[in-house]
Amino acid sequence: MKVLISGASIAGPSLAFWLTRYGHEVTVVEKAPGIRPGGQAVDFRGDVHMDVLTRMGILDEIRRHRTENGPLHLIDEHGEDLLTLPASFTGGQVEIQRGDLARILYDRTRDAARYVFGDSITSLQETPDGVYATFERGAPEWFDLVVGADGLHSNVRRLAFGDESRFVRDSGYNVAIFHAPNRLGLSRDALLYSEPGRGLSVYPLDGGTSANVMCVYAAAQDGQAVDRHDHEGQKRLVAERFAGMGWNAATVLADLADAPYFYHDSVSIVRMDSWTTGRIALLGDAGYGATCGGMGTGLAVVCAYVLAGELAAAGGDHRVAFPAYEQAIRKFTRACQQVAGGVGPFFAPKSARSLRRRTRIYKVLTAGPMLRLLDKMTTKAATAIELREYPAPAGAPVRA
Repeated sequence: MKVLISGASIAGPSLAFWLTRYGHEVTVVEKAPGIRPGGQAVDFRGDVHMDVLTRMGILDEIRRHRTENGPLHLIDEHGEDLLTLPASFTGGQVEIQRGDLARILYDRTRDAARYVFGDSITSLQETPDGVYATFERGAPEWFDLVVGADGLHSNVRRLAFGDESRFVRDSGYNVAIFHAPNRLGLSRDALLYSEPGRGLSVYPLDGGTSANVMCVYAAAQDGQAVDRHDHEGQKRLVAERFAGMGWNAATVLADLADAPYFYHDSVSIVRMDSWTTGRIALLGDAGYGATCGGMGTGLAVVCAYVLAGELAAAGGDHRVAFPAYEQAIRKFTRACQQVAGGVGPFFAPKSARSLRRRTRIYKVLTAGPMLRLLDKMTTKAATAIELREYPAPAGAPVRA
């Protein structure tokens, strides 16, 4: 089959990996001019994640690029520890920078799939025999199937299912992530300082040569917002929201305006009753993702394996494969999204009382034998699926 995938971050190349090995002709279209570098650290945890990465043959390479970050220290305004969360809480069994993972997946698929950068789908017209896709720059083409793997603000979801306001649920928090010099001299451990309605975390990158800064804050009640494509306006908004923050916040935020990598969005979750319609399907954040905290990377990689496998098991019949795909991942996606719902309240409880309560709860969870319970809590969602054995792929074809 000819399959069009929108999105070349994690979900899209993961699906391309499997589809090309099943002999399908895959085109991946990406609006960005190339594979996007940088981004926050992403992690894998639990047997299900490890199993799929092993089947893909990329687990060892991911381990070679792992971050090697240490525990997360929740600190007070003086920089003193309130409590310490183990590295596995935030980093799972193996953690890697999103950009490094994207590059690994791209390198494994670039010869078998056709990648088209700097372009985007403008319309999708479905017929009984296929989907006619038009593009901003490229010539129109017919495809047997189309998959939206294009993130929280999915273009394919908008074209095939409707406006994102119907599906994206805002939690009342925003998040900003940027890269900066390691002005605190961190070597391995990460820090999180919180005040009511705002939280600031810092962890080292590249062996401590730089740092990743994450700002989580409660959205303004007056509805003040900045266009998500206006990075300069977003930077000004973050600087305003974190002005006057205690601890070393001013030092940490000093490089915000000139940050080489910057990301800002609402902390939201996608809620949909169905992720397929006709010959079109959604994968990863586009269909059931969250801005952060929902183990979206592991979710995308596992669900790509399932979607490709169900198509193989059904002999390419999407009318059989798509319902099976939805049924197989429904419990899994719900479990991961439930975890994502706690991101804002963890990083930035909205009141002093809630902040004290968060600290008390995690002090209990990190005490002695309770650590095992904490580890179990963070891996339960990641293993909430039983992988089915699918037909063995023939191997990796070379694209003509």
